[in-house]
Amino acid sequence: MGKWLRRGLLGLLLLVLGYQLWIFAHVWWWVDHNPANSAFMDERLDILQQNNPDAELRHKWVPYAKISGNLKRALVAAEDARFLSHDGFDWEGIQYAAEKNLKKGRIVAGGSTISQQLAKNLFLSGSRTPWRKLEEAIITVMLEKMMPKRRILEIYMNVIEWGNGVFGAQAAAHYYYRTSAAALTPAQAAKLAAMVPNPRYYDTHRNARGLLHRAAIIQARMGSAVVPR
Repeated sequence: MGKWLRRGLLGLLLLVLGYQLWIFAHVWWWVDHNPANSAFMDERLDILQQNNPDAELRHKWVPYAKISGNLKRALVAAEDARFLSHDGFDWEGIQYAAEKNLKKGRIVAGGSTISQQLAKNLFLSGSRTPWRKLEEAIITVMLEKMMPKRRILEIYMNVIEWGNGVFGAQAAAHYYYRTSAAALTPAQAAKLAAMVPNPRYYDTHRNARGLLHRAAIIQARMGSAVVPR
């Protein structure tokens, strides 16, 4: 029994290590190659195609230089004000979110950085398990160690969800405003950033009071947001 247990544990360890190497190889490749999709995009496409086999995602990659500085500042202001200064984890933000959730008695704040969100979107499912959070942390460290902040933000803006089947800044700009990611105004960028926590809901509730209020706060903060050049 002991021998089989040791073999089983060794096999499990090799499987885990192999998976980490697979992730590492992808992160290394994406340092200077653009990901065509993400785990979350694949998951959403599968769900859409259950109702419509011909369903496709709205998504088009655009380089960092062709995304409006307004959107970059809006996302940093909304999602990760200390993006340039932390190492992937905003410990002050995590503590603040935990205290706020404890006070409210439910999850009302997340505290995840842009790097953590990108790790989740690229590789992981939407499930909330201790294993997923641990894996998210490992991938976040890989991203921060291997990529400059500019590249992390570039990929993030191109793969995050912005509506039902809408992914990335270019698709979102066209879907909501019939414009390009490069031409987004401060108000448009702030509203898109405000949608990030619940994009499918706001896709069908575009003038929700909470969305408009959050967008106004983000727009007011954009002037102090610092983004990679």
